Amino acid sequence: MPARPSMDEYFMQIAFAVRARANCRGQRVGALIVKDARIIATGYNGTPSNMQNCEEGGCYRCANREQFPSGAGYDLCICVHAEQNAILAAARFGIATEGAVMYTTTRPCFGCTKELLQSRIVAVYYLHDWEHPNPDVAREYDKIQARFEGGVKRLPVPDPDAHWATAGRAAPAEETGHVLPG
Repeated sequence: MPARPSMDEYFMQIAFAVRARANCRGQRVGALIVKDARIIATGYNGTPSNMQNCEEGGCYRCANREQFPSGAGYDLCICVHAEQNAILAAARFGIATEGAVMYTTTRPCFGCTKELLQSRIVAVYYLHDWEHPNPDVAREYDKIQARFEGGVKRLPVPDPDAHWATAGRAAPAEETGHVLPG
């Protein structure tokens, strides 16, 4: 009989299930907002509702990934990030996010970090790391992520679908230094 997962492992495993709906041609990300140990919203990345999805050529950036290095071309991308979709789902259904925690399969980008802070999310747990490729911007990214009261922490949970979900782009946490102790 498998060991009972910790609450953090449990929520990250649910984020894996949410991620299965993602239709981005790059990263496939699942996210949960959790408050008082209860899931209040979920989100995965992809095009807005009722629009052609990435796998059908709906997003120019996704259809032409070779033209856009990591962290570039977001102004052309029509995809909504998983973290944004979770925040928007909570808003759509009138659910307060203040004091909640985000679980996401990939470390939130700069834009999502700002939105999570504005939503009063207090902590972020992620699995796969993402770093801005520009060192100057990366320093600002680290500064803004330091604003979470409960921190931004990597959960060392095995990901059986890592290659599919990250398209080989997520940096191993051991290389970036963003690893939880233990």
